[in-house]
Amino acid sequence: MQPCFYLLSNRKNGALYAGSTSNLAARINQHRSRKPGSFSARYGVVRLVHAEFYETMPEAMQRERRVKKWKRAWKIELIKRDNPAWNDLYLTMLW
Repeated sequence: MQPCFYLLSNRKNGALYAGSTSNLAARINQHRSRKPGSFSARYGVVRLVHAEFYETMPEAMQRERRVKKWKRAWKIELIKRDNPAWNDLYLTMLW
C-alpha cells in the first residue's frame, strides 16, 4: 500500500472529488459501492481521473488539502495535463 492523492469525476468536466488514502484500490471500491447518502452516491463520482503517489500519508493528505482550495479550473487543468481524455485510470492500473 502506498499513500496517494486522487481525483474522481463522474464524467469529463463533471463533478469532482478530491481525496487521499493509503490503499487506493480499496478506497475506489468504497466509492464505487455508492453508499447511500455519500458524495459518490449523490453525484456518481466513481471515475479515477488523477492519482499521485507519495512516500508518506501526511504528504498525500497535505496535497489533498491544498488541491481542495484550488479553483475548479486549476483542478481540471491538472487532470487534462496527464489524462486529457478523462479515462478511468482505475481500469488501467495494475492491482
